[in-house]
Amino acid sequence: MTPLLRFACIAVALSASLHARADSFASSASSAGSASSGSISDSLHHSSNSSSDGKVADRDFHVIDVAMVPEKAGVARITLQANDTAERVMLDVPQAVIDKERLHKGDAVHTQQRVYGIAFEHGDTHAAFFLALNDDWYDELSAHKVKG
Repeated sequence: MTPLLRFACIAVALSASLHARADSFASSASSAGSASSGSISDSLHHSSNSSSDGKVADRDFHVIDVAMVPEKAGVARITLQANDTAERVMLDVPQAVIDKERLHKGDAVHTQQRVYGIAFEHGDTHAAFFLALNDDWYDELSAHKVKG
């Protein structure tokens, strides 16, 4: 799949499925457009002490911690606890996302499986704040030097 076609697919997927409620179609498209993104392998980590079933998407979580990642300048780690199990996952996002979205301990987060990866959404509005892209999608969409 060409990078342009892949980008078009993401745009269609975001605008059509990020928020399947008629009353918020416009806000979904705008929230998808402002959501930050990163690769799943760089952004998403499972807690070493949780009894992980490996399923992150299509679940409800709550934020149990937000902290800077010392080894990654400008990056914060959100630790999420699943509402239905002891599952814990950590999501690394730019600090700017934390500041803009005002994510705090106790906030509800919902995850949605998408064709391109996983959308992390505010639990109350389902507005996406971060897109964890499958590595192949992320690689295809990353900036490449144009040779001329």
